[in-house]
Amino acid sequence: MQTVTDALAYLHAMGLDRLDAQLLALHVAGRPAHDRAWLLTHDTGTLPAPALASLQTLAQRRLQGEPIAYLTGHKAFYGLDLQVDARVLVPRPDTETLVDWALEVLAPTPNATVVDLGTGSGAIALALKHTRPALRVQAVDYSADALTVAQANAQRLGLEVAFAQGSWLSGVTGPFHAIVSNPPYIREDDEHMPALRHEPRQALTAGADGLDDIRAIVDQARQRLLPNGWLLLEHGYDQAPAVRALLMAAGFTEVQSRQDLAGIERCSGGNWA
Repeated sequence: MQTVTDALAYLHAMGLDRLDAQLLALHVAGRPAHDRAWLLTHDTGTLPAPALASLQTLAQRRLQGEPIAYLTGHKAFYGLDLQVDARVLVPRPDTETLVDWALEVLAPTPNATVVDLGTGSGAIALALKHTRPALRVQAVDYSADALTVAQANAQRLGLEVAFAQGSWLSGVTGPFHAIVSNPPYIREDDEHMPALRHEPRQALTAGADGLDDIRAIVDQARQRLLPNGWLLLEHGYDQAPAVRALLMAAGFTEVQSRQDLAGIERCSGGNWA
């Protein structure tokens, strides 16, 4: 038996980040991630041997670079508790910028049709449906494994989203008031790839310049958007000018980019007049 304080000190000594240590301790104690106050009020409480063994195993995996969300099985996104594992990318706070923008352009049409391409865990589609229940939301992913995760999240959260397997806009009905996507956009040889080795590669990389999938979506979207419909895309921190150029070359108007919380142009989009 070991106290909560001793367990946290042990994790720090192993080299674990303070927040990661707290999240893992809460997980093995069966507490929600937002309940860090519990660690203070139970600092002298003891953790049973099975929980300590689990904590040590999880800490080792974290030190090897595995995302904390895969270790706990949960990730908060836009007020939703999503269940995630290695079959899908971990939802990032940056992507909430895309959700905000989509809700903005869809606001004039309460029952608008919208599709989330490359849905992964279902984060974007489920956030849209949860925030605006009248929206008619579809979600697509090429990976059957990812769709299994997304559908399980939808069922657990009680959100009605139509899921389909396919490559971008193939196999889904339209037309749409908005098409949104957080597609793969990392270069095959990007220096950050080793740090992302635990996440599914096919959901991360897209050719020599990282824009192959964005090119495909821009091309397909023109035939699937309603007049004045919007295409909104998340992309890399340095790709906004290139994505805007693709949109303008394809005939989109009102082409613009939006910044994430760090002030980085994280999303670009345009209107199909």
